[in-house]
Amino acid sequence: MDRNHPQHISSFLDYLKFQKRYSKHTILSYENDISSFFDFIEEKYELSKVSEMKAMLVRTWLADLKEKGIASKSINRKISALKTFFKYHLKQGSINASPMNTVVSPKQNKRLPEFVDKKDIATLFDNVEFSNDWSGKTERLVFELLYNTGMRQAELIGLREDYIDYSKLSIKVFGKGGKERIIPISNSLSSMIKGYVKEKNDTIPASDKIFLLVLKNGKKLYPKWVYNAVKKNLSLVTTIDKKSPHVLRHTFATHLSNNGADLNAIKEILGHSSLAATQIYTHNTIEKLKDVYKKSHPKA
Repeated sequence: MDRNHPQHISSFLDYLKFQKRYSKHTILSYENDISSFFDFIEEKYELSKVSEMKAMLVRTWLADLKEKGIASKSINRKISALKTFFKYHLKQGSINASPMNTVVSPKQNKRLPEFVDKKDIATLFDNVEFSNDWSGKTERLVFELLYNTGMRQAELIGLREDYIDYSKLSIKVFGKGGKERIIPISNSLSSMIKGYVKEKNDTIPASDKIFLLVLKNGKKLYPKWVYNAVKKNLSLVTTIDKKSPHVLRHTFATHLSNNGADLNAIKEILGHSSLAATQIYTHNTIEKLKDVYKKSHPKA
């Protein structure tokens, strides 16, 4: 947030940071969307006050985005940002009504989340040889944690040693907005973590003891390292388009759903705020059943 924003934007960003406790990435996304809207309106209509914003102005901006080929998903995100922005100013008394009340979001095709097939995951853990150096051991544990817990990349990087409860076989993570949740783990994963921590303390004395996962120089992991490690190893076992840490989160949830896990339980483990976000994984299950039917039934 390097720009010098007018008060109505800077106060909103402070609200997201200090009251909502959103991540830097999320705040930056809001900042870009809100700023680009006001920049467009000021340039086109020479209007800049919050109280001057009308639904017609919002629609003009959205139409301009559409003409530029911006995807419906991105436009809907910008609409959501504006709704939050004007809702905040409505509560502050800066405006009497939100201009977003009559703005309709464009429809977008629902895309099922990509996931790694069960046999490919088995191939990864059973046949892929991770190097025996520190990077290889860290990569292996990264995969075990992501696939066995469904945690987000940021939650993985932020894991601390004291978040692991070996006696209760659980891991504490802090998700979006600093929301805490407890994720159960298996005996084998618990043992793997314990062995990793012992070796870290024995071989990397200068490591940052706070964080569970560290690089060979003792520093905690960073997003690009995790992404590259995941992409490199997933490329060995699957041809799906996306090979990111988030795909392993989708894989975790889809495999649970395919095996009959309760949807509310999946929701709690993933840290979703509503069941609607979790229900997408049941669609993957239905598609899997359709595929089995087509391949197996003589009348299909």
